[in-house]
Amino acid sequence: MMDMPAPSLDDMLCFAVYSANHAFNRVYKPMLDRLGLTYPQFLAMMCLWQQDGQTVGQIGDRLFLESSTLTPLLKRLEAQGLLTRRRDHTDERVVRLHLTPAGLAMRDSLPELQACILEASGMTLEGMGDLTRQVAALRDHLRLPA
Repeated sequence: MMDMPAPSLDDMLCFAVYSANHAFNRVYKPMLDRLGLTYPQFLAMMCLWQQDGQTVGQIGDRLFLESSTLTPLLKRLEAQGLLTRRRDHTDERVVRLHLTPAGLAMRDSLPELQACILEASGMTLEGMGDLTRQVAALRDHLRLPA
């Protein structure tokens, strides 16, 4: 095996993704503060805006979060009046999440959030879409089999 020099931090894809995540959070924070949401709460709301009535398990799978992490976050959203958590009628072990009118109305802020991120990124909508697909493909390749 050929000796390869150690890469610099700036040459590492993992660091670029990690630091980009922090940069995204800095851009999102003021907007999400106005909505009273943390970034993980925002992601859970995004899931429900796409499809209301999902189970805790479905949202956990989508966000790559364990139920022990997700449940307190969802309880806080419920306390804020943005969603309700109800036991499934056919299986009491399953908890379904439903948006309240306030939670549904919050979806109206999405275009402003998206425009702000697009502007802050300096990218085109097409470029952002291409990069999103590339990063998602990388994530999917890196996932360990269950």
